[in-house]
Amino acid sequence: MALHDGKVAVVTGAARGIGAAVARELAARGMRLVLLGRELESLRKVANSLPGTSCCIEADVTDEASIQGSARSVAERLGPVSVVVANAGIAAAGSFATCDAALWNRVIEVNLIGSAVTARVFLPQLLQTRGYLLQVASTAAFGSAPMMSAYCASKAGVESFAQALRTEMEPEGVGVGIAYLHWTGTDMIDELEEHAVLRELRSRQPAPARRVHSAARVATLLVRGIERRAPTVYAPPWLRMTQPLRPVFPYLVARAARRSFARMSQDELHAPAGVLGAGGHADWDVHRPAAPTRPATPPQD
Repeated sequence: MALHDGKVAVVTGAARGIGAAVARELAARGMRLVLLGRELESLRKVANSLPGTSCCIEADVTDEASIQGSARSVAERLGPVSVVVANAGIAAAGSFATCDAALWNRVIEVNLIGSAVTARVFLPQLLQTRGYLLQVASTAAFGSAPMMSAYCASKAGVESFAQALRTEMEPEGVGVGIAYLHWTGTDMIDELEEHAVLRELRSRQPAPARRVHSAARVATLLVRGIERRAPTVYAPPWLRMTQPLRPVFPYLVARAARRSFARMSQDELHAPAGVLGAGGHADWDVHRPAAPTRPATPPQD
């Protein structure tokens, strides 16, 4: 797929990390970029670093009316999109029992429902251009990690969604790819390392599997996949070899977790759950339910 002729690409979650890095790679190949996310000032900083034409749209991927308006604006200003990278996502760390129900639900809403909204809204334009949608998933879909239940469930969900969508769209000439990412150097990973249980679980992975890959390197691999209209993209590439082993991953993860849990204190195991990364905090600060107010104390006679 030629990316050097002024075609239009939309990247969600483009304010930082993988989304910003993918935007830079696509812009370097001559695409006109639409950066979509929650943090307008951060989006503008990314846009100012890009060559060529780009625009920023502040929008919540779970708000379908807002994304519909964004899609109309893109079509009017730049023309129909040829590439959509559904990258927006948040994560929460901590046990299901201690995780605020609204936060757990919000992770599912952003990562899974937000991806479906993005696809639904931009599909008419992708049909027009016979374009390509890349859904960013994760190895979290391979073997669900404890203390990350919402994130793992959402990434397994987007994988299944994208697989179904790929088959539906193939006769229409629209390509759908799934990107499987492992440890990537973003602020989400930085905060994950501060969580004692997740840090311990990660330490039990084989050395090659613990390696953190830069967002720039991951973005290069993703854009190569976009150029090939690849059905699957692996970052790092060796993840492809692990696909046949997926049936045993849940067992291996559970076994490692039991060993880790046995070494940890109750305080560590029951630490309060919380959102990870600056992007997650920005979203949760908007959607966190307001604390209930206490009724005023009636005056005493």
